[in-house]
Amino acid sequence: MAKGLPKRSDDYSAWYNELVKKADLAENSAVRGCMVIKPYGYAIWEKMQQTLDKMFKDTGHSNAYFPLLIPKSYLSKEADHVDGFAKECAVVTHYRLKNADDGSGVVVDPEAKLDEELIVRPTSETVIWSTYKNWIQSYRDLPLLVNQWANVMRWEMRTRLFLRTSEFLWQEGHTAHATKSEAVAETKQMLEVYADFAENFMGVPVVKGVKTANERFAGAVDTFCIEAMMQDGKALQAGTSHFLGQNFAKAFDVKFSDKDNKLEHVWGTSWGVSTRLMGALIMAHSDDEGLVLPPKLAPIQVVIVPIYKGQEQLDAITEKVKPIQKTLQNLGISVKFDDRDSLRPGFKFADWELKGVPVRVAMGQRDLENGTVEIARRDTKEKNTYQLDGVVETIQQLLEDIQANIFNKALDYRESHITKAESFDEFKDLLENKGGFIAAHWDGTTETEEKIKELTKATIRCIPLDNEQEDGKCILTGNPSSQRVLFAKAY
Repeated sequence: MAKGLPKRSDDYSAWYNELVKKADLAENSAVRGCMVIKPYGYAIWEKMQQTLDKMFKDTGHSNAYFPLLIPKSYLSKEADHVDGFAKECAVVTHYRLKNADDGSGVVVDPEAKLDEELIVRPTSETVIWSTYKNWIQSYRDLPLLVNQWANVMRWEMRTRLFLRTSEFLWQEGHTAHATKSEAVAETKQMLEVYADFAENFMGVPVVKGVKTANERFAGAVDTFCIEAMMQDGKALQAGTSHFLGQNFAKAFDVKFSDKDNKLEHVWGTSWGVSTRLMGALIMAHSDDEGLVLPPKLAPIQVVIVPIYKGQEQLDAITEKVKPIQKTLQNLGISVKFDDRDSLRPGFKFADWELKGVPVRVAMGQRDLENGTVEIARRDTKEKNTYQLDGVVETIQQLLEDIQANIFNKALDYRESHITKAESFDEFKDLLENKGGFIAAHWDGTTETEEKIKELTKATIRCIPLDNEQEDGKCILTGNPSSQRVLFAKAY
């Protein structure tokens, strides 16, 4: 167990919070509920961002940037939208400060009150759709496929690093289409992009589904989601894709002339993932020794640690491993040669283990004499000795194996934590003693959904897209049900 890191089994929440800090990912800032993302944490986010950005561009999207501040009147144009976000909004009312007359410090200048108050964006649908009104006149302007990388502010009362902070980083896609079918296809396509990224890059298996009306994004007709399972049996919403219908187009009067020269409102979508994915990455794979990072997203994929006495030994080891480092780097593999002379090898091993580096290579005097290196993999902690000849190919294969193993381990856990419940008593027992996803019948009403949440703190995470029809009875009311939905306690 890493020094000072609580055991997951003793206190999962404390383990998570300490790991984020000790692995140098993030820390709390002077502003309540906001975080400082440290360089190592930001390096992981950058790899996520770069990967997703390419996936968005490969599906025809372009990046743009829209204002941080939104006129309050914009937010009120879509009724469901303002209801969904009103309690989380930070509002700018004045534009200037001045020194207090009594010399007690800086105060708001009451004469500098804004004519219209501004909202620090909690999401950008309103300001973007007000802009689209100027960009869209004809069917020739469609589809409009735009993504924005930005920060947003939601005034959260209870915060936790990465998982829920008042300010966070994200991307938000906003697209406009000529037909309903095109917009629905876009919504589902982006859900697939998110699922692909989560499973094949993060190593996190997800369930693709649709949210209930009660859990739907404010202002959307339908919300599709990917739901992940963390190692403590709680669910985490890892991404959402919303079919907006014509709601925002009508609110902001965004119309286009179709091929018959008839004016129609456009159809919209929005979709996003955030730095919450960092929390998912940490909680899905890591252990009592620290982070376990999938190679595809690890800022450092291989660390080489020389074990030496004196400069002469270090020079000899460096001469042997530097060509390996260069070859790996030429193959696109990130490598760190840790020759810090102020730290002992054991400390370095523990430090890189804490930071989740997938592969560690060590070479000492005996290895130098035998033409070997010791290679340790972070996920299983296995260590083996290999000849220098062929070591590059060995490391390449190990990185692939680790990526696959991390996913399969998370998948096995998830599959073993999807359980059917046939009664409310069984449902409560599973929640209390096993956790995970509970597949249960629900009568389809918001009232029942909210009552179950009130009684158990479990929510309907999604109605899986691959759901089979199955006649049954609601676990709470006994009313008829045609399919099971997935419940869980969630972050």
